[in-house]
Amino acid sequence: MDASDIVRVPAARVERLVGAIMTAAGCSTKESEGIARRLVGANLRGHDSHGVIRSPRYVEWIDIGRVVPGQAVVIEKENDVIAILDGGYGFGQSLGEETVDIGVAKAKKNGVGVTALKHAGHLGRIGDWAERAAEHNCASLHMVNVRGSLLVAPFGARERRGGTSPFCAGVPVGQGEPIVLDFATSIVAEGKALVAARGGKALPDGALINEAGTATNDPVALYGDTPPGRSPDARQGLGALSGFGLHKGSGLNFFMEMFAGALTGSGTNGALGETERRRFCNGMLSIYMDVDFFHSDEWFATEVRNFVDFWKSAALAEGHEEVLVPGEVERRTMAERSENGLPLSATAWDDILATAVRVGLSDDEIRGLTAA
Repeated sequence: MDASDIVRVPAARVERLVGAIMTAAGCSTKESEGIARRLVGANLRGHDSHGVIRSPRYVEWIDIGRVVPGQAVVIEKENDVIAILDGGYGFGQSLGEETVDIGVAKAKKNGVGVTALKHAGHLGRIGDWAERAAEHNCASLHMVNVRGSLLVAPFGARERRGGTSPFCAGVPVGQGEPIVLDFATSIVAEGKALVAARGGKALPDGALINEAGTATNDPVALYGDTPPGRSPDARQGLGALSGFGLHKGSGLNFFMEMFAGALTGSGTNGALGETERRRFCNGMLSIYMDVDFFHSDEWFATEVRNFVDFWKSAALAEGHEEVLVPGEVERRTMAERSENGLPLSATAWDDILATAVRVGLSDDEIRGLTAA
């Protein structure tokens, strides 16, 4: 992305505008504020793929009924440790918070809690949920599938069979920042392809495979040609995202479908003989472990901190300046962007402004929301 194509917008202004867009699109004020906060939070941490670039797509999804504002989780079945939850295709930012709170409450009472969430809208940056659990001194694991979002080709194939299917793990570190690992099981998340398609950072070589089976980094392979005024739609492309790590990443992608799709009841990405793609939703299987149950003192946090120091002390390989632990890059990016604003491609910012107009916000309202 050329520097001339970047606009820097203070996070608070973007959050106000996105919140107003979601309210005008049909969400409650509380839900809109939560969606905006989570999307901007993703941008602040450098996860632009799960940030405000998704707000025009969210509005389109409301319009076509793919996601339903105002939904709360329904507990279908539970015992002391496990809760099976149905999200009713509501916004994942709202459902995710409810789900974590249910799982954490069970962990605090019993040492461990498990939630199986099905039929959720886009859950956003899954690291949010590990961080929310860590606030209550719970370590957690999160496995997610994306039903109805065929994007990823299995290792050795050129046809789509799975979603990006993220995995996330997090541990609290006493009074310090939690350590969180959050990644798609494809080389890049679909949102990174969306960023590239809207004038943002280019994809790495081999992130995609085109319809001929050739590796590429051109997002057109995923989206096809996007008409003016529309968000890129991955259903229109003939290529696919590639899994990371060859057969290992592909195998992990498969098991996200098993745990987050099949086990939760949300459903996997498809079956032979089906003529229509399944309705879009996220399924998420989460495990929460109360650190206080395992250790009644500061032993765990001390052990984690000591291992971090040990890990980072490793001699450097050629071409590297530092050994990092998960989350360090995000924290540094957050500090920089909190001070200097969110870097958005001009195309992405124009898309958001056009969406504000489309949902009925006046020019004066938009100026007021984005003013200092």
